[in-house]
Amino acid sequence: MRIYSVHGRPWAGTGSPPAMGGAASWEQSCARASELGFDTVLTRTDAEVAPFGEGGLPQALEVCSRHGLDLYLDVEIDPADQPLQAWIEILIHHAKEGAAGFLCRNPSALPAMDWCALVAAVHQKHQDCVFLAWTPGLSAAQIKALADCGFTAGFLSLPWWDYRSLWLMEERDRLCQLGRVIAPLSSSDDTAGQRALWTAAFIGDGLMMPAGLEDRIGPQPVIQANRWLVQRAESGARVSKLSGPRSAMTAVFRGGDSARLLLLNPDAQRAAPVDRGMLASRMPASYILPASDTNEVPETLEPNACAVVTVSLADPVSLSGTAAGLARKNATPPLDAPRIAIESITPNVDAGQFPVKRTVGERVVVQADVFVDGHEHIAVQLLWRPGDEAAWRRAPMQALGNDRWQAAFVPERLGRHCYTVQAWRDAWHTYADGLRKKVEGGQDVSLEAEEGRMLIAAAIERIQDDDADTATTLAALLRSVGRPQDRAENTQKRRPAGVAKHPAIPAASPEQIKVLLSSDMAAAMAAADDKPFEVSAPVHLLTVDRREARFASWYELFPRSYSPVPGQHGRFVDVIARLPAIRDMGFDVLYMPPIHPIGLRNRKGRNNALQAGSDDPGSPYAIGSAEGGHDAVHPELGTLDDFQELLRETRAHGMEIALDFAIQCSPDHPWLAQHPEWFDWRADGSLRYAENPPKRYEDIVNPDFYTAAGTTRQASLWRALRDVVVFWVEQGVRIFRVDNPHTKPLPFWQWLIAQVQASAPDVLFLSEAFTRPKMMYRLAKVGFTQSYTYFTWRNDKSGLQAYLTELNTAPVADFFRPNFFVNTPDINPHFLQTSGRPGFLIRAALATTMSGLWGMYSGFELCEADSLPGKEEYRDSEKYQFRAWDWDRPENIIDEISRLNHIRRSNPALQTHLGIRFHRVDNDQIVFFSKATEEGDNIVLVAISLDPFARQGGTLEIPVDLWGGEPDQSTRLRSLFDDGIFVLHGDRQYVELGPDRPFLLWSVLSPA
Repeated sequence: MRIYSVHGRPWAGTGSPPAMGGAASWEQSCARASELGFDTVLTRTDAEVAPFGEGGLPQALEVCSRHGLDLYLDVEIDPADQPLQAWIEILIHHAKEGAAGFLCRNPSALPAMDWCALVAAVHQKHQDCVFLAWTPGLSAAQIKALADCGFTAGFLSLPWWDYRSLWLMEERDRLCQLGRVIAPLSSSDDTAGQRALWTAAFIGDGLMMPAGLEDRIGPQPVIQANRWLVQRAESGARVSKLSGPRSAMTAVFRGGDSARLLLLNPDAQRAAPVDRGMLASRMPASYILPASDTNEVPETLEPNACAVVTVSLADPVSLSGTAAGLARKNATPPLDAPRIAIESITPNVDAGQFPVKRTVGERVVVQADVFVDGHEHIAVQLLWRPGDEAAWRRAPMQALGNDRWQAAFVPERLGRHCYTVQAWRDAWHTYADGLRKKVEGGQDVSLEAEEGRMLIAAAIERIQDDDADTATTLAALLRSVGRPQDRAENTQKRRPAGVAKHPAIPAASPEQIKVLLSSDMAAAMAAADDKPFEVSAPVHLLTVDRREARFASWYELFPRSYSPVPGQHGRFVDVIARLPAIRDMGFDVLYMPPIHPIGLRNRKGRNNALQAGSDDPGSPYAIGSAEGGHDAVHPELGTLDDFQELLRETRAHGMEIALDFAIQCSPDHPWLAQHPEWFDWRADGSLRYAENPPKRYEDIVNPDFYTAAGTTRQASLWRALRDVVVFWVEQGVRIFRVDNPHTKPLPFWQWLIAQVQASAPDVLFLSEAFTRPKMMYRLAKVGFTQSYTYFTWRNDKSGLQAYLTELNTAPVADFFRPNFFVNTPDINPHFLQTSGRPGFLIRAALATTMSGLWGMYSGFELCEADSLPGKEEYRDSEKYQFRAWDWDRPENIIDEISRLNHIRRSNPALQTHLGIRFHRVDNDQIVFFSKATEEGDNIVLVAISLDPFARQGGTLEIPVDLWGGEPDQSTRLRSLFDDGIFVLHGDRQYVELGPDRPFLLWSVLSPA
């Protein structure tokens, strides 16, 4: 929607609606609006329709129609002027005359129920009539109240934005509840008009511009912005701010089919540098910036300037063969007796046996100890490549001191990569360094100059056929220092007896020495280097995932509990109705337990009873029945087409679905009849059911990975399980939560994950392995993208700090990505059972701020904690029965979870578990830490009380060194939860945290 608004005040409903001040003026304005690319005209002044009299509106509409425009009326409905029914009749009358819609300027003037009645009454007569709500200044609660009243769109408070603060993106998220989001321009947008125009077109689904603004900023930018809106077409795309509040520029990403990046300079006086590296590492999903040589990303933005950058999805790596084969592709054959040692390469996982993990656009910093015997110099370089490319990409490594070298690269493709370190004796650097030292010592270097000539001549001869340009450069430099003497000619000269035969060495001039030590000579000799004693380290592997591998918020639900009729089996379509609420809470991933047919034999009843009632649905983990197995859908949930519809709707709401991959079968699973050799049969001929002694799971049997039946039968089982995952990948699923992977062979997982990601490198695997630490880590090494963790049971300060420190320390930090689930259908933590609403707030705050990945099982937002006595299990668990949830349950924490998720999205420092630093506070019931981005543009301070029952106070030792501050300086901070700015003085601050709000989150803006 592209609205051209005529100046003046809104119509108050009396008499005929206003029109333009004369037919000619109206004709001119409509023609101008059409030429500029608008599709709608909004009338706003009383003086503008009068010449048309009683027939004014129809005639005005005829002019609009001729120019391809809709006409909207700007109304200010005030019940004090006229009763509601009168307003309804007025609007119906003008809709009948042809008005396409109304902009309601004061939506807070009527209660929501009156708006519903008014809009419904008009729609009953004119169902296509559009209602727009003027929403700037409305609270979140007021906007939410309007969500179901029939409004098609709301308006952003763009004219009041400082082009830096976070609140505009949060307002946009709230307005999505109404539908489309329109960004209005102000008549005062003059000197920065183009910046405001492109911001409106970019952030909004449409824009509204006051007539005449085009005369100040020029018509061409308006035409271009409107044309861009038409070409972009889609609405509802997720818009997110990538830069922190301390960044000199503001970066905003808009997704959808035509993803773009908007760069803004909020400053009216100073140019803003553009940090390309920061942008590359924060692009959502798998988007990458244009290549640096295209110059599409400016290096700086002039004051008040903006730039729109086209971004694209990363090209996935397509592997052939197995991942292990990559390790055999060394850069060069190994030398028999290398003089150069390459040691302690980082990052590495088990000396390169397993891949390091990064996300696309994330910088990989490689270091190594490299040294050689003697005093000779060496050259060291980093080699890296995507797994499906043969040629190595190279970057010189820089010496850090103490034989430590460093270089970095940024992967821009998904999937497997390789990297290694290569070194050789740098003959020219060794020579030049020795020559320089002798010159500085005042020694005669004529002989050294001659040796340099010989090295240059040898290099020319070596490369003249392969690198003519370098050979030509070296030849010119050699003429400057003189050709080397002919040693054969000199040795043939007669000399007195007893005098050694040496060639005559000419004296070296200062000019010749200067050329020998010049940077031009060094560069040419480096290009001609034959790399003597070259050695390469073993190849290390790198897995590059999409960014959701390290940053996402998970929401788990049982779809069968979502029927609108309590007690009835829910269907996929019922979940679709709940998607807006889950999206509004800020979740990215919707995870569902197994959706496959459930067996009947030995079906479990409520609360894990051994006998099921006739209406008990059974456990979804008892997979398989006559209706099918792991590649089928439980009939009561719907069909595969219904599941596809749920996938589409979930994506449309900016989320994606994760499926549960549980390798277990009910006794009714088709595989038991088709492949009995895949299962374990006891001595009496009965099946061996799943056990975790003393527990028995009579409704489940596990495939036998350790049968003595032979490798052929095992191979067919492995392939069948792989094909299950591939089937769901082909349906569009890109995330799998894997149930109890630690009870299956590690080589199986390494093989299966490599097989799937070879052709679909964007697939992610979450390991649900609450097991021993080394097994948990090994599963991550063999390929699992993320893992459940021990966070669920870390409730005290020392335990939390020790665990997060472990996760932030190499090598664990290089391969293990923790997903902090606060609860699961299997785990109702004791802490939540006894701590009430404050306990749920504490665990939500810890999970959302400490880890880039966190998750919750539905009911957590309602503070559901009813448990079986003495157990960490839910009473009336959804694993065995339907649950009807009251989403408006009193004392819920839906708003708090929504706010925490929005804060995470807006603060890059909170989008990973890495970078955490714990700080001193004189109370063991308060944990205090900071999270900072590598670039330092986003620093968040977090303090959380661990006591759900009483207020806790303490003095925080503020880490002012993080932002280059001094202990006696003042610092400007933003309270992220309350969105208020305040000044903190010095490096100490006393705080009190109570059960009602047991946490604080501050963003560092700048020294005051």
